[in-house]
Amino acid sequence: MKKSQILGLCFLLNSQIFYAQKTTIIPEPVKVIEKKGSFILPRIIEISASESNSFTTNYLVQKLTQATGYKAFVNRKGKVSHIKLALTNTPLSDLGKEGYTLNVINSGVTIKANTKAGLFYGVQSLIQLLPHQIESNSLVKNVNWSIPAVEITDYPRFGWRGLMLDVSRHFFSVADVKTYIDNMASYKYNLLHMGLTNDEGWRVEIKAYPNLTIKGAFNAERVGYFNTFDPPAADEPRTYGGFYTQDDIRELVAYAKERHIDIMPEIDTPGHSLAAVVAYPELSFTKGVENYQVRSGEELFDWSGPHVKGYLDNTLNPANPKVYTFLDQVFTELAMLFPFEYVHIGGDECPKNYWEKEASIAELMKKEGLKNMDEVQSYFTKKVVNIVSSKGKKTIGWDEILEGGLADGAAVMSWRGEKGGIEAARQGHEVVMTPSQYCYIDYMQGDSATEAKVYSTLRLNKAYSYEPVPQGVNPILIKGVQANLWSEQIYNMRYAQYMTWPRSLATAEVVWSPKENKNWSRFTTKVEEHFKRFDAGEINYSTAMYDPIIKVTKDANGLPITDLTTELADLNIHYSWDNSPPDAFYPIYKSPISVPKGASQLKLITYRGKEKKGRLITISVDNLKKRAR
Repeated sequence: MKKSQILGLCFLLNSQIFYAQKTTIIPEPVKVIEKKGSFILPRIIEISASESNSFTTNYLVQKLTQATGYKAFVNRKGKVSHIKLALTNTPLSDLGKEGYTLNVINSGVTIKANTKAGLFYGVQSLIQLLPHQIESNSLVKNVNWSIPAVEITDYPRFGWRGLMLDVSRHFFSVADVKTYIDNMASYKYNLLHMGLTNDEGWRVEIKAYPNLTIKGAFNAERVGYFNTFDPPAADEPRTYGGFYTQDDIRELVAYAKERHIDIMPEIDTPGHSLAAVVAYPELSFTKGVENYQVRSGEELFDWSGPHVKGYLDNTLNPANPKVYTFLDQVFTELAMLFPFEYVHIGGDECPKNYWEKEASIAELMKKEGLKNMDEVQSYFTKKVVNIVSSKGKKTIGWDEILEGGLADGAAVMSWRGEKGGIEAARQGHEVVMTPSQYCYIDYMQGDSATEAKVYSTLRLNKAYSYEPVPQGVNPILIKGVQANLWSEQIYNMRYAQYMTWPRSLATAEVVWSPKENKNWSRFTTKVEEHFKRFDAGEINYSTAMYDPIIKVTKDANGLPITDLTTELADLNIHYSWDNSPPDAFYPIYKSPISVPKGASQLKLITYRGKEKKGRLITISVDNLKKRAR
């Protein structure tokens, strides 16, 4: 046998041993060594810690007691205990700022880290080693509260591990945001990007400009599919919405920081600024803006051409000095509220059709030597970057800020695929990868027959398949990855959870785990265990990974042929054409199927053996004909 064949066999055997492990931690740790035995939680649990009254120790006490009914307390430093949390005396270089070691033996647990963040992440892994019932908020009886013996060494691949929650389209209360932060913390996310402003609302108190929240934070309530609503009547009440006071923001920032999560604010400029323009019409040059109202979900843009056009002028005026005075004050107040080093300035989807006809813009172009509207936006962005820098902050924006020339020192969040991120990195700028085809968790999770209509689909396996570092790009410039939850059709926190999980479990593993440790089959096995944790913790989630993937083509006569696949290899798809709901006794899909004569609908469901896993899906034959290509 050749040396290369021997090495390949060894690698295969090691991989099989690694992925046969019983632990189901998400994200997958760097190194896991499973051992014989387990540690059984005693009814009185003693914990020792380098800092006895830290948030992490108090957090652990709560998690260990609320579901078990046991008692736990933190003893004197150095005393023998059941669970030990220890900061290293001499930092371990391989652990970095967020890594940890976790060692479980029959007599107890030891977690070591260089920093408090590392200890917190170690605690998250420890909790995931306990039975899923540990996530319950109330007492659970008759559970064997044991932790498998294991040795873990772990640290993140990327420093930026983010989720974006759009609170501008629909307002989420302080309690809602705290719930989202709690869920994030369980999976070692460390950045919450809050989209605070858009055409539908201004959500943060700015004391120098009170109309931003008096006029800009409320619209007319609508429910359903965004972009289809009738405009509000002139006398229709505008009471739907809300905003965060500065005290609210301080409370959220402190709450997140305890969980080692930073909050980054986004003030979207110069487009998506209708709420600001409604509050202060002088920020625009367009006549009639004093009659504008905060958007309530009615159609606002024309997307038919190569560039977006606005039916209303929702932009800040780049030629007006008052705009920069306004933004200077806004970022002054934000800088005092948000300690995180970055501020997001938006920059996306700016309609420039009003700019093209404005005399003051033409004068600005002549004065500054600007050749086109992209350079006008670049001029605006560079001035805003200077404002943000004057507050001691760094700037990040959506990849449109590349157009017309990228400002010095600005980082780019690449959402329209990876192209913008690659270009920015090649220019030496830092990048956060968030391409929509992998990271937009407002997209449908399964077939449109079961999901609320959105313009695209992102299935779990697609999210999991993402590799954030493109070939030929300096990996040092890829700060990390972020999944984005835009809230046009997200009306409450339960639905926000449904859209976030389990796809953000996939992103958590993409951004934390070594890419060589990723394994789709093992990951989905873990996800199923974490569904039990979500159930115990009353967290909503999607089961779309069990549903079939439906593709429809045409036969020689132009009639639909349905081709079905599944994300999970061990599922059978059962189907019927006779209007009856299929179960495990119905035919199993094995090859593409044609529509029988007289059939009006196809019904599908997945089983694992005799266990029902997927949702019943019903698709009319007319729908299949429309899908056929």
